[in-house]
Amino acid sequence: MIDSHELKKRDLYLNKMIAFQDTEPVKVVTGIRRCGKSSLLKLMTLHLRENGIADDQILEMNFESYAFKNMNSDAFYEYVKQHIMPGKRMYLFFDEVQRVPGWEDAVNSFRVDFNCDIYVTGSNAYMLSSEYATYLSGRCVEIKMLPLSFSEFLTFHDFEIRETKSALGGIRKQVFDQNGEHYDLREVFDAYMRFGGMPGIADIGLDQEKVLMLLEGIYSTVIMRDILERENRRGQKKIADPILLKKIALFLADNIGSNISVSSIGNTLMNEGLLEDGKRKGIPSAHTVQNYVNALLEAYFFYDIKRFDIKGKEFLRTLGKYYIVDIGLRNYLLGFRDRDSGHAIENVVYFELLRRGYDVSIGKIDNAEVDFIAAKADDKIYVQVTESMVSEVVRKRELTPLQKISDNYEKIILSLNPGMDSSYEGIKSINLIDWLISE
Repeated sequence: MIDSHELKKRDLYLNKMIAFQDTEPVKVVTGIRRCGKSSLLKLMTLHLRENGIADDQILEMNFESYAFKNMNSDAFYEYVKQHIMPGKRMYLFFDEVQRVPGWEDAVNSFRVDFNCDIYVTGSNAYMLSSEYATYLSGRCVEIKMLPLSFSEFLTFHDFEIRETKSALGGIRKQVFDQNGEHYDLREVFDAYMRFGGMPGIADIGLDQEKVLMLLEGIYSTVIMRDILERENRRGQKKIADPILLKKIALFLADNIGSNISVSSIGNTLMNEGLLEDGKRKGIPSAHTVQNYVNALLEAYFFYDIKRFDIKGKEFLRTLGKYYIVDIGLRNYLLGFRDRDSGHAIENVVYFELLRRGYDVSIGKIDNAEVDFIAAKADDKIYVQVTESMVSEVVRKRELTPLQKISDNYEKIILSLNPGMDSSYEGIKSINLIDWLISE
């Protein structure tokens, strides 16, 4: 069942999975469609085989396959039961398991009835919310998968960073491809900002036309299968208008990193003439818009981020922000453009902080805003993101909110052009690209 193309390592996620191997919780890999979940399961099966687990102890089922089409939970249970090897520990891998009605019953029964270690993937957060929580509360561990980071992008596209001496005696980083051609690191970063980090792009190369076709396929599958089809399976009709869904997706993509009130989205779409398709009468209600936004969040297409009052030490109910899971998908939706590259690099930093295991919120201090507060159990960083720190006006704007914070946690400003100074009274000014490849 291994795909013909070479599996590239995703060690960040594979190591998490290995850490939970042979523990009781069901390992649940979640993330947007085509971000690499199936390949991660395959990498895990390779790891098992390399460590002495026999083929007949490993059962793989991909519910996107026609072989398992229309399978219900009873048939699912029987199929697995027939493949259990008596007296041996089994390793069960179920890809896109949410396509089986009542799958939770079956998976819970496997845990109870068989000596097994279970791994599942799903492309919709709904599977982990209501029904799944009821059946497996406390008995599952979620591994949240994202498209490629910039470091992974370099690896997947067979780029290698080498350090060379610059004319001024310093060190400069250059990127070499398999053919020995070399590029500035910034050039390759610009390609990442253009095409994004969907792993499938590595198979077709950095060709704009092919990449756009691949991204269109991902978008269509997310919208049609993970949102509209799932609504039918749930027997609900909250999301019945694919045109409105796309309009809201376009609006959120156009406004990443901006303060957004869900109640105002319908008005804005109406005022800008974006709903004039002849079908929709009037402005969609805030409740309707919220349902559509929630569907896009549940499909991992967008992520929302809350605002935190640094002085009051509480989350605020006021305007949040949305970021798109992959910058390439944004370019597919909106076309390629440079006019808001500041928000685009902010988007990249948000997901890099998530990858590194931080809980991320927006910081409010007095009337100023800190782009990100990134917190772990024993660590916190305040992060500002801007394109350049060369201008005095920009420096003041970025430094002021951080200077108001009185605690001793690290404060950094990430930019593509940090200027001459690397520190301002303890606030570090760091090159964004160096930061992205530093871990």
